[in-house]
Amino acid sequence: MIKLIATFCLLALFDFTNADIQADRLYELLKTKKSRNSPVSNTWSVSDEATNEYSPVYIASQDGLSELDKIVTLPGQPSGVDFNQYSGYVTVNPNAGRALFYYFVESPTDSSTKPLVLWLNGGPGCSSMIGAMAELGPFRINSDGKSLFKNDYAWSNVANMLFLESPAGVGFSYSNTTSDYDRSGDKNTADDAYIFILNWLERFPQYKTRDFYITGESYAGHYVPQLAYTILLNNKKTNQTVVNLKGIAIGNAWIDDETSQEGMYDYWWTHAVNSDATHAAILKYCDFANETSSEMCYKVTDKAWDEMGDIDIYNLYAPICLNTGLKNASGTGSINVFDPCWQYILETYLNDTVVQKALHVKPTSWDLCSGDTDARVPITASRYSINTLNLPIETAWRPWYLNKEVGGYLEAYKGLLLITVRGAGHTVPSYQPQRALTLFSSFLGGVLPPPS
Repeated sequence: MIKLIATFCLLALFDFTNADIQADRLYELLKTKKSRNSPVSNTWSVSDEATNEYSPVYIASQDGLSELDKIVTLPGQPSGVDFNQYSGYVTVNPNAGRALFYYFVESPTDSSTKPLVLWLNGGPGCSSMIGAMAELGPFRINSDGKSLFKNDYAWSNVANMLFLESPAGVGFSYSNTTSDYDRSGDKNTADDAYIFILNWLERFPQYKTRDFYITGESYAGHYVPQLAYTILLNNKKTNQTVVNLKGIAIGNAWIDDETSQEGMYDYWWTHAVNSDATHAAILKYCDFANETSSEMCYKVTDKAWDEMGDIDIYNLYAPICLNTGLKNASGTGSINVFDPCWQYILETYLNDTVVQKALHVKPTSWDLCSGDTDARVPITASRYSINTLNLPIETAWRPWYLNKEVGGYLEAYKGLLLITVRGAGHTVPSYQPQRALTLFSSFLGGVLPPPS
C-alpha cells in the first residue's frame, strides 16, 4: 500500500521562457486534443486496464549487463566522485527493437539500504536527463558546456536515483520500428515503463526488494500515477517480480486539463501577466471541461500568451537567456545560481561524442524534447485539482521552515500532501536545490517538514 502521495508546487514563481521547450510541448498537446480533426489516440483509461486477465510481459536475461553499463567517468566530472554511476539501454520490445535509456546514480553512503527512486520528466516527450543534469542529479554543467561541478543538494544524497528517458523516441531512447513514434501515448508509455522496471530489476537484482518510489514533474502528473497504477495492478496478478512501491511525488503536476488550464489562466491574471479584459474573455469563451474549444477561445488564449511578453513562463521573475553562445568560463558554476541558458549548455554536453560514448549510447542527435512553468502549471492549478477530490484535511495549511526561513507551505490531506517550495520555478530543484532536497527527504521519511 502506498503510504504517501505528495505533489510539490512552486509558490509565486514559474517558467515562462521562449526557450523552454517543455511548455511548448504541453501547449501543442492541448491544442491537438481540442481539435476535432486531430484526435489523440492511446489515451489512459482505468476501466480498460482494470481486468483480472494477465499476460506475462517481456523479460530478458540481464546477466552481466550491469557491469557493462557502469560508467568509468563522465567527461569533465570533478575529482573525488565517491559513488557508482551506470547508464545504458533496456529493451522493452525485442520484436520492434524498442529500447529505453536510463542513467542510474547510487547514493555515496549506505546505498545498500537506501530506497530506489525513479525520476520522470514531463513534456510530454521531454528527456529525464533534464532532471539528471539540470535539476536534482549529482552534477550540473558549467557554462562552457564541457565540464561538470558537484550538486551538493543532489537527491542521491538520500536515495538511489534512476532517471528514465521515456517513451521511445525521447532523448537517447529509440525504436527500430519508426511507426512506434506515432503510437506513443499515456497507455503505451506506462506499459513500456513497467516492462523497463522489471527488466532493470533483473539487471540490478539487489534492488528487487528495496522500497521503490516514483517521482517526476509537469506532464509526469500523468506518467507517475499511471505507472503506479500499472505496477499495483500487475503486482496483484503476476508471479513475476513484485515491485515494492511505497509512494509517489509529482512536482508542478499537470493532472487534468480542466483544472490545470483554469488554474493557469487565473494565476496569470492574479500575477498581472494578463489584462482584465483578456481574463474576462477567457472565462466567457473557454469551456475547459469540453474536448473542443471555439475560435474565440483560441483567439483570447493566444492573446493571453502575447500579453505575457518575452519572460520565463516557468519562473515569472527569473532572468531569461539572452546569449545562447556558450561562455568559455574557467571557473565553476554555483549550485545556488541557476543558469538561464541551461538548455543550450545541456544540449552541447549530451551531443558531445565523448560524452555519448561514456554513457554507452548509440551516436545520435540528442534533444531536450522529442515528440511545463511556473506560470505554466502553477500552485493555483494544483489546488483546483486537489479540491475536486474532496479529501479530509489532516494538517491545516501552514508554513514549513529551513534554516529559520519559510521554505514553503503545506496542507496534508488523507493520503495526499500538497507542499509548495518558496521562490522556486517549474523545475523546483533547479531554483531551490536545498529546499527541494529537504522536501524530498521528508517525503521519503514519511514526515512533514518542520513547522518552525
